[in-house]
Amino acid sequence: MTTLRDLITDGRIHVVDGAMGTMLYQKGIFLNVCFDELAVRQPALVEEVHAAYVEAGAEVIETNTFGANPFKLAQYGLASDTELLNAAAARVARRAAGSRAAVVGAIGPLGVRVEPFGELALAEAEAAFGRQVDGLLEGGVDGFCLETFSDIDELLAAMRAVRQRTDLALMAQLTVAEDGRTTYGTAPEAFGPALADAGADIIGVNCSIGPQVVLEAIERLARVVATPLVAQPNAGLPREVGDRKIYMASPEYVAEHARRMVEAGARFVGGCCGTTPEHVRAIDKFVRAAQRTARSAGAPTATTQPAQAEVATVPLAERSRLGARLAAREFIRTVEIVPPRGIDPAPMIAQARALAAAGIHAVNIPDGPRAQSRMGALISGLIVERETGLETVVHYACRDRNLLGMLSDLLGAAAAGLRNLLIVTGDPPKMGPYPDATAVFDIDAIGLTNLVTRLNAGLDPGGNAFGAPTRFVHGVGVNPTAPDIEHELRRFAWKAEAGACFAMTQPVFDVAQLERFLPRVELLGVPVIAGIWPLVSLRNAEFLANEVPGVSVPREVLDRMRRASDRGKEAALAEGVAIAREMIAAVTPSVAGVQVAAPMGRVEVALEVLG
Repeated sequence: MTTLRDLITDGRIHVVDGAMGTMLYQKGIFLNVCFDELAVRQPALVEEVHAAYVEAGAEVIETNTFGANPFKLAQYGLASDTELLNAAAARVARRAAGSRAAVVGAIGPLGVRVEPFGELALAEAEAAFGRQVDGLLEGGVDGFCLETFSDIDELLAAMRAVRQRTDLALMAQLTVAEDGRTTYGTAPEAFGPALADAGADIIGVNCSIGPQVVLEAIERLARVVATPLVAQPNAGLPREVGDRKIYMASPEYVAEHARRMVEAGARFVGGCCGTTPEHVRAIDKFVRAAQRTARSAGAPTATTQPAQAEVATVPLAERSRLGARLAAREFIRTVEIVPPRGIDPAPMIAQARALAAAGIHAVNIPDGPRAQSRMGALISGLIVERETGLETVVHYACRDRNLLGMLSDLLGAAAAGLRNLLIVTGDPPKMGPYPDATAVFDIDAIGLTNLVTRLNAGLDPGGNAFGAPTRFVHGVGVNPTAPDIEHELRRFAWKAEAGACFAMTQPVFDVAQLERFLPRVELLGVPVIAGIWPLVSLRNAEFLANEVPGVSVPREVLDRMRRASDRGKEAALAEGVAIAREMIAAVTPSVAGVQVAAPMGRVEVALEVLG
């Protein structure tokens, strides 16, 4: 019989199961039922879920005891049955696992706040966890999984309860928010070493917002601990659909992030809320195809994705005029104009016609920049191309659509003739005039780049051929002045790996920063188009410097705009144009092209910058 410690010591990558509650809910168990009691009331149903995960490839399955502690069971009048329910759940899981998987006892938070921020003493917490541990040991678990903790002190109390009773291996997992910290503000750099010092055999992150946040937390943990790492993310954030909560991240998306987590150092990968045997099967497919000694035996190396059916992909030069210029390495000149706030496209069309007459190669159309509601970028792009013949580069944000909506949009756009996309994550709604609007963020820009690459190969997200491939020339955003440049470089490398055809930078005002950035991404082979933003006033420069995320305006540029503004508005605009022209002259030898913004819709300013 394989134990959790056996899996730790073999130096290989292993698959953990996914959600239990999600599966029980799908099988008709109401949310007001005590799920932890089902090992006694409906053991066959729980065993069926365990067996499905084992069949899907899980090598570690967790008992259905996440909330089986005295405090949570007390809500159902079952506190006195704590040991009985945990033992029964362990036996059910043991039957399902047989000799094919290790069984670990799942222990979650107590559901009450502990000291110093709550009334429950840590000693009382240890005693409550101890009752759960006693039952799980009686039922025959091979190890323990302490998961979804937000308070490291509570997690350490649970670890002490385990260690006081057994030396079986245990994995300790916290859950983090979007910023990578627990709800108490503890960062991976702090909780990782603390858990290692406390004797955790495996350390990791589960639940949380979704795969991307968990991936970033694993990357941070890998820098500070040598302990094997585990990652079990949610399938994204749940969406309210009627009276149900639906998790939208596909098995493919979760498995792709499992690959990245392994490359970042994870030894154990699985799922949490919203994941199913299909997600685990997709993860297992990757693990079996790319099995290798993990980080403890040496630095991880990149893996290849499973082979897919061969589908003819249209060569880059044949997809669009922009694609032809990229393929021929011809310098590209584009201008960004913003769609109208209302339904009248006439001003936008007039701007595009002026740009076409001036020989601009393409016009960029942003998708709800700064979370402001405007005419849809895809529709705007179609209107511009129909009315002017000028190619567009349509920005497409992940903020507003789930995976299904994105797929529908992109297939429709391809059928209508749109060819050029700039894939962006999108500004959060709180930046705009409707701060209560919800964001989707079903997948991020990396996931969407992967999706478009598959569409260009004639494959849907599941790898199924759908006929003639799309012909997108899809680019991504990149920020050479990002505060965390190493993080930005990693994300750009993933975007390149996902198949990006080009990249456009955030507005660049510091040539030195761009020159430091470009050599570090040269080997990725992705042409970089520099964003150039002509400043129109000191106030405009100060706004960009202080209120627009991702934009860095050097002090010397601000000083130049301040001195020019002292001479009047026209002098300030002239100085802004001069700065932009200097930027273009400086970056031209190093980049594939430039994207110039038309400030406040003034395309004549953009054309003056381009000369």
